[in-house]
Amino acid sequence: MHKDDPAPPACPTSTRPVRGRPREFDREAALAAAMRLFWIRGYEATAISDLTEAMGIGTKSLYAAFGSKDALYAEALKYYYTTYEGLVWTRFRKAATAKEAALAFLQDSAVAMTGGDCDLPHGCMATLATVGSEGHAELGELMRATRAGGFDILKARLDKAKGDGDLPAAADTTKLARLVQTVQSGMAIRARDGADRSELQAVAEIALAGWDHITGAVDSRSGIIRDDDSATAFSSGAEQRAGFSSVVDIPSG
Repeated sequence: MHKDDPAPPACPTSTRPVRGRPREFDREAALAAAMRLFWIRGYEATAISDLTEAMGIGTKSLYAAFGSKDALYAEALKYYYTTYEGLVWTRFRKAATAKEAALAFLQDSAVAMTGGDCDLPHGCMATLATVGSEGHAELGELMRATRAGGFDILKARLDKAKGDGDLPAAADTTKLARLVQTVQSGMAIRARDGADRSELQAVAEIALAGWDHITGAVDSRSGIIRDDDSATAFSSGAEQRAGFSSVVDIPSG
């Protein structure tokens, strides 16, 4: 992210569980604690005893409040999304163009995936979850639906850009949305492996450096700016190459 770019949204405030008698607990704080544990360890590696300790409640109270470990995970995932979705979608929704929206989404994902300003676990709970491969079909479907929801938001924004004339009429918004989502998924893996914020934001910039070519706004072979009514050729390819090489450091020649 460049120094002149707007700052990403601040982290939402969160509550922490307060220990007490089993029936006297803050449900939201307990859910936040469970979410964090699932986020860090995953579903299978998180034992009921780990959850009760983190949530500050007994086993019976956990089952009475949430029903089962599966149901708790499902509710924790929903809490994760509703609590933190603003970190990656706020500037995306306010962006004036499709490219600005995609870049804001990836840049702010880089911030959130590396802890944000509120000591979040690294990576993305929805992207990195492997639930479904261990025999939990319903949870697996929930995870897929959650990820599909992110894709739908991306595609809807790109469809709007296409309707507004911000993207060419021939632009394939399904493929574009999948590209942006796939870049973000790769960033989540790198974040979990220890990549810092600057590395991930550089990935975001490089991934979108050729946006006009990817979207079809510029013909990559002829260097012609496409328009529904007319086409204007560049006097040379220098402007395009200079813009791209400034990001990926391609030597001129």
